[in-house]
Amino acid sequence: MEPKPLSFDQTKLSGISDKTLAIHHDKLYQGYVNKTNEIDQKLTELRKSGQYEGNATYSELRALKDAETFARNGVYLHEWYFDGLRPSVDSGQLSVDSQAPELSKALAEKWGTLENGLKYFSACAMAARGWSVLCWDTKAGTLMHYNGDAHNQGGVWGCLPIIVLDVYEHAYFIDFGSDRKAYIEAFWKNFNWTKTEELYLKAKQVKL
Repeated sequence: MEPKPLSFDQTKLSGISDKTLAIHHDKLYQGYVNKTNEIDQKLTELRKSGQYEGNATYSELRALKDAETFARNGVYLHEWYFDGLRPSVDSGQLSVDSQAPELSKALAEKWGTLENGLKYFSACAMAARGWSVLCWDTKAGTLMHYNGDAHNQGGVWGCLPIIVLDVYEHAYFIDFGSDRKAYIEAFWKNFNWTKTEELYLKAKQVKL
């Protein structure tokens, strides 16, 4: 696994600083990529050795399998988060519904209005300890929102992330201190609705 570079100039975001992104992407995210590769290698070696025990209280296999989901989800969630960002000037004065017409319509249908949908997402993000995720639920065939207090907690299998917001303090404390609300407002200002519309249109084709 190789780290995915940012798709935008990290010095150009509004409110979210270059320093924050350098730590967040170049160090923290890179660390999850490195650990995912390390865990994969150790699982491969353990499997090939045949010297593993499937003990549910504690075993090397259990520890590696638990770490595997934490590290790999740490990679994937961060990639969805970074992919959803772009400098606010790139979107000019375009409205959300003009940049993401189908997703805006779906949010309005689900939560009454687009504004209500974004307000609810932001409230969920204030309530989460790690991640706030709008996803396409392939079983229910609709948009759903889930919170996670850790990379490998809170998600639902069969759901494809559409909007992913990192609300761990490392994502905003340098720029906003403990003011998470201001960070969430900055997130929306820098949000890439055009790219997210494309992601939504792909995801909604999947129904299990």
